[in-house]
Amino acid sequence: MGSKSFYITTPIYYPSAKLHIGHAYCTTIADSVARYHRLAGEDVFFLTGSDEHGQKIQEKAEAQGIKPIEYVDKIVAEFQKLWDMLNISNDDFIRTSQKRHEKVVQEIFRRVYDKGDIYKGAYKGLYCTPCESFWTELQLDENGCCPDCGRPVKEVAEEAYFFKMSKYADRILKYIEDNPDFIQPVSRRNEMINFIKQGLDDLCISRTSFDWGIPVPIDEKHVIYVWFDALTNYLTPIGFLDDQEKFNKFWPANVHLVGKEIVRFHSIIWPCILMALDLPLPKQIYGHGWLVVDGSKMSKSLGNVVDPVELINKYGADAIRYFLLREINLGQDGNFSELALVQRINADLANDLGNLLHRTLNMVGKFQKGEVLAASGRSEVDESLIADAMATVKTFDEGMAGMKISTVIKAVWAFISRANKYIDETVPWALAKDVNKKQELANVMYNLVESLRIISVLIAPFMPTTAERIWQQLNMPTSFADVRLDDIKTWGGTPAGMHIGEAQQLFPRIELEKEDAVPAAKEKKKDMPKQDNTAKDDEITIDDFGKVKLQVVEILEAEPVPKADKLLKLKVNTGSEVREVVSGIAKHYEPTQLIGKKVILVMNLKPAKIRGVVSHGMILAASNGDELEVVSVDMPAGSVVK
Repeated sequence: MGSKSFYITTPIYYPSAKLHIGHAYCTTIADSVARYHRLAGEDVFFLTGSDEHGQKIQEKAEAQGIKPIEYVDKIVAEFQKLWDMLNISNDDFIRTSQKRHEKVVQEIFRRVYDKGDIYKGAYKGLYCTPCESFWTELQLDENGCCPDCGRPVKEVAEEAYFFKMSKYADRILKYIEDNPDFIQPVSRRNEMINFIKQGLDDLCISRTSFDWGIPVPIDEKHVIYVWFDALTNYLTPIGFLDDQEKFNKFWPANVHLVGKEIVRFHSIIWPCILMALDLPLPKQIYGHGWLVVDGSKMSKSLGNVVDPVELINKYGADAIRYFLLREINLGQDGNFSELALVQRINADLANDLGNLLHRTLNMVGKFQKGEVLAASGRSEVDESLIADAMATVKTFDEGMAGMKISTVIKAVWAFISRANKYIDETVPWALAKDVNKKQELANVMYNLVESLRIISVLIAPFMPTTAERIWQQLNMPTSFADVRLDDIKTWGGTPAGMHIGEAQQLFPRIELEKEDAVPAAKEKKKDMPKQDNTAKDDEITIDDFGKVKLQVVEILEAEPVPKADKLLKLKVNTGSEVREVVSGIAKHYEPTQLIGKKVILVMNLKPAKIRGVVSHGMILAASNGDELEVVSVDMPAGSVVK
């Protein structure tokens, strides 16, 4: 018995135009799931590809005076280049124009025809001659004309072959009802049940009005139409016709990942075709949501179609992958905005992850000449860090198996924050000054390097390049390609006595063009709430308190203000922007201790210039005699304090 197999597919994309960020999102999800299953030691087959036939492509090619295959070749090459840039680890790329696929489609047609489930009939539709397009009544414009060109349509009938889908309606309905996990998320499942209950029509599977497609094997003037050609792509590369052993290993597929608009075809039409072929059904159809851009659905007419190639060139593939996978709960629609992307890069990647690696390597270099010394004994803080690491590995394993990608990433980043906090709790720079604390220091350094070893493996499905770069900077003795999930299920995999590599910046911070901060407008006297004169002098009303806007912010950078021994200049992320704030806490904190802390800021304090630096807000701190501590909370930046 070999290792467990896992087969995941994306939809095959239609090469009528360049791919946008929504396509990149879908393929990145599939890639991260495939990478997780490889990490878990499974035998993975990950498929993506292109759906190349049909009238639309034929017309576009004719308009350019070239053959359809020449037209799609150019666009499909762009698809493949994009997947390369995004670091997509697909095992095969299926093109429906390939000979191997034509053979599969024709064989499937023959088998279903021989079974009596395909018959010849007439395809009736409303036809627009200038556009060469069929429309349904519902698609016509308000004048009953072609929605594309506005000219009249005429009813035509075209001879066609039909698949008896209606025959399988009861069987597929029962299957969906008996297998609650078959369609995910649940909202899509309910839509499909209702759709089938309204009655299934037979499916038109051939056309004669164009010839860019796979010929019907029993009737060459017909070409096989859309879904019968497109959906069967999932069978071709796993050996449906030519490698029975491979086919038995990978079929049924574990997951068909699709956009929500094509769940119906995958969870109703596709299973009916498979039932007609007496093949098992895929284990799961997962419908992901759409990416909206700054709040509106991507469309060419709005001009808000985001080109992933430009983004990758600007920010790097790993940052884009991280943002898409973290920001959007799988199954729901998600918002894409470049500003939010830059903020994630700065806060999560440059600050949380980049800083942890940089601080750790610098300290091992400075305090122990770059050598990772053996750990001996554990403090309570050490125990808690280790327990957190092991719990995170477990959450990762269970969450990724259930495709809860965004939740998993948040858990991994919570551990990254925990490791950053561990530095502040153990204060290694103080330990380094005490000759009796050598072992304690060695333990802290070991625990940080080991945490980073584990983190590098945990981020590998999402950010494969960064994961490997961390591994190399740590200078781990084994090859990253050979690492498996089992290697991080126990603490202590970093060998003592090894020397760390050279620290390099993972993600440089990206400076946002800051709008000049607008000083708070002077309040007009008449807008002030009437004072309740019975109030005591030091009492305030709820209206007074309501004027103070308090918000959680994350400290991104901290540095001393020149010639001012009490002041620190802080850069904070408010959740929607980066601000500069001056705070009189320099006597109580080393700048590095503050980085990553979530503190409370008075947001609407009038900006003031302090020692040449304009401060936009005030950090809350509590003091008692000579002691002072900033008020910190464990809530995301942008949370409102009330």
